[in-house]
Amino acid sequence: MRAKLQTKALGLPALPGVYIMKDKQGGVIYVGKAGRLKNRVSSYFTGTHDAKTESLVLRIDDFDVIIVNTEFEALVLESSLIKHHLPKYNIMLRDDKGYPFIKVNLKSAYPQFKVVSRPENDGALYLGPYGGRSITTEAIVAVSKALKLPACGKDISKILGKDRPCLNFHIGACRAYCQSAQMHKEYRELISAAVDIFQGKTSGLIDKLTKEMNEAAESLSFEIAAEKRDRLRAVEFLQKKQLVIAGSLADMDVVGFFRGPAKSCLTILHFIAGKLISKDFELFDTPIEHDAEAVSGLVRQYYEKRGFLPETICLPIVTSDSELLARLFSEKAGRKVHVISPQRGDKAKIVETANINAREESERASTYEEKTLKTHQWLAQALKLSDTPNRIEAFDISNTGKSDIVASMTVFEKGKPYKKDYRRFKIKTLSDQNDFASMAEVISRRIARYTDKDAKFSKLPDIMLIDGGAVHAAVALKVLDESGVAIPVFGMVKDDKHKTRALVTPQGEEIGIASNPAVFALIGTIQEETHRFAVEYHRSLRSKGSHKSKLDAIEGVGEKRRNELLKRFGSLKAIAAASVEELSAVVPKPVANSIFTHFNDKS
Repeated sequence: MRAKLQTKALGLPALPGVYIMKDKQGGVIYVGKAGRLKNRVSSYFTGTHDAKTESLVLRIDDFDVIIVNTEFEALVLESSLIKHHLPKYNIMLRDDKGYPFIKVNLKSAYPQFKVVSRPENDGALYLGPYGGRSITTEAIVAVSKALKLPACGKDISKILGKDRPCLNFHIGACRAYCQSAQMHKEYRELISAAVDIFQGKTSGLIDKLTKEMNEAAESLSFEIAAEKRDRLRAVEFLQKKQLVIAGSLADMDVVGFFRGPAKSCLTILHFIAGKLISKDFELFDTPIEHDAEAVSGLVRQYYEKRGFLPETICLPIVTSDSELLARLFSEKAGRKVHVISPQRGDKAKIVETANINAREESERASTYEEKTLKTHQWLAQALKLSDTPNRIEAFDISNTGKSDIVASMTVFEKGKPYKKDYRRFKIKTLSDQNDFASMAEVISRRIARYTDKDAKFSKLPDIMLIDGGAVHAAVALKVLDESGVAIPVFGMVKDDKHKTRALVTPQGEEIGIASNPAVFALIGTIQEETHRFAVEYHRSLRSKGSHKSKLDAIEGVGEKRRNELLKRFGSLKAIAAASVEELSAVVPKPVANSIFTHFNDKS
């Protein structure tokens, strides 16, 4: 196969383009770009490679190429294809790390600021992204305090003129816009000023406040002049603080890179006016790309997620596409962005500092990574697996008799719970308690969702762990075999104290794990977490059922009123303890009397 692929590669033109490596199933496993397709693609099938690249080459069954006019077009196309296919062997930054935004709906009568993870197409204004959730929250608090905007979070349009001013008004932290509609214009002006501050557009605001302050002083309106002066000082302070908050207004970003044996790291130091204001870093699996290619790909991904670009980006290594990156970033920013690789002087020293930071983060993470790898390698050997298991799915059933039979699916990746992929199931096909049939249904539904290409079930585990003994594991394995899916299955066996004791094969062979504390702890954690997740779901269903049955037994209480009562009082116990007057605030008085009598009639 390698000779066949080499022959095909040697027939490619020496033109720029993108190559797409595919496995036997036709899946895209790697995407790359090249200035000369023939030279680059043929290099995969000649000579020797490191272990990770060799692993890729062994899985290549075919490849496609897309020829473009320039290397810049190849760079842009490569980024687009990687984002679309998410190939296994391409270097990828974490999907779950994002940069928060500040959302404000200017269409609302009284807009408010809040922190959100990502923009939506809902007509609201999104400011950012910013460097982190906590510092972004602090920014909202700081701006609200400086401009004396409400920080209570209440919807002013709903409470306008209904409540007395809160403590914030009395201590001078808020102007109490909830008291009078006549203050609406002033509120909107301050919201507009706050938006300008978050966007870094403070120069015009400072000029405006200075002019208003001077005009008030000249007309002897000293109280107004003092208020404008205080607001001006606050804005000038926030102008400086905003630079730190945003991190995106940096004059210069300095990139550091370190390739570790298990984990590698990209570090970005943000500088403003020559001062280091913040540090950002990303950890990822060590890539197959050479360092220059890896840095280029990572930097592209990083700024695509981050959004804002500095004036200058210092790279830790000379890349062949630095000019292309500068062009790409300049087009994205709408202004000139310089991409350099300093070899001497102060900038080179700062790059070395960034590299040191990257190394420290990588080594700190690799300590855990190496321990986890050894744990999983021991587990693979004990379970006689061909590959080290990185992704583990575990299942458990929870029930009390015939009612609300549920199951949980937890996911552990590289020793850590991956809660994003946790799933819950309510058993649909059974009317009586039967753990084996319940497990069969759950595994069948899980695999069916995978077969139907449900994105939420798109990843298959390296092994499945079933809470229970050999029979439970055998039931799961039977479903997998009938579905044509090959996944090793093991039961998690407990001792008399309901603690994890061992693993067991579907054939009944028990595999002791107590001799390896790390493996014992890992399996114990997985079993406890899976049980907790199942029981938690079961209890929530029982609680809902309990509320429903006890309230629906009362004349005049239907689903709508039941939900309104639970929303108002929070629990069935609180409803039972409420007076007729309190209940009447939610439902008509005759119904309130019926509820009160139901819970308090002792006859």
